[in-house]
Amino acid sequence: MLSTAEIETFDRQGYLVVEDVLEPDRLAAVHAEYRTLMAALYAAWVAEGRVPADVTGFWEQLRTSYEAGCDWFQALDISLPGDQITPDTPFHFGPAVFDMVTSPRVLDLVEALIGPEITSNPIQHLRIKPPAPALREAEIRPHVTATDWHQDRAVAHAEADDTRMVTVWLAMTDATTDNGCLQVLPRAGGMLPHCPKKQTAIADGYVDPSEAVPLPVKAGGAVIFHPLTPHASLPNGTRDFRWSFDLRYNVTGAPTGRAHFPDFVARSQTQPVLTDWRAWKSMWEDARTHLSTQPHIEIHRWQSDAPACA
Repeated sequence: MLSTAEIETFDRQGYLVVEDVLEPDRLAAVHAEYRTLMAALYAAWVAEGRVPADVTGFWEQLRTSYEAGCDWFQALDISLPGDQITPDTPFHFGPAVFDMVTSPRVLDLVEALIGPEITSNPIQHLRIKPPAPALREAEIRPHVTATDWHQDRAVAHAEADDTRMVTVWLAMTDATTDNGCLQVLPRAGGMLPHCPKKQTAIADGYVDPSEAVPLPVKAGGAVIFHPLTPHASLPNGTRDFRWSFDLRYNVTGAPTGRAHFPDFVARSQTQPVLTDWRAWKSMWEDARTHLSTQPHIEIHRWQSDAPACA
């Protein structure tokens, strides 16, 4: 649990860095699960003649396939995408990731901030940042390249504007100022105007990046922030990848901000709690099947013709 002083700090500034959140065995299990997943993806690309067969290891296969134009991001992500969904849109839901999302240490942090009735919010992503020099010229996806300034409440549907929610940004590798850690500004008083840019981002002139506070954190640690805290990520200027997960949790029973994606009760004193990762995966598979037959649902609410975006 967080101390009273830490909770007061979070309430005042809108963010908190907590080291050693994930135990080493949980961290290692996630890495192992993704090595297996990446190896299978890479083998399929080898069979198609798209990548060389003699490349081994998670990071080298990641780098080689990215440079070859093979798109691993969606297949490694723990969400359906914000664009058109098809019956075979890939994603990943496995036991190690579920164990991470429902980790008692993570949920203890969340409970200290929003209470004991906790839902795992479906706005969640893997973020693997290639070195900036290796990025393809046309790369604009915020989960792959640096993210623009935004507030998490603004990238959810308006129905969740009053939902008590918190973001837990978990580092899978050390996040440093050199490799693109998060940076934040003190918590804003309310929602700032956002515009469609390379992603949904705070309109020009509403934040001063010179006041940004970088938040380096070691692998296994977390950055926790309020949904109104403006944040972005620095570019990855190293030769290595930077890896994290962006998880959200909200008070059970409140709107999640993405009602067409599945959520689940992760901790409760009054309701059944989901404990089977296969059920979690099945929920997302059912959502994919349904959404692939429906008109596309935009995940963001901001329009480019808004006054602040002119």
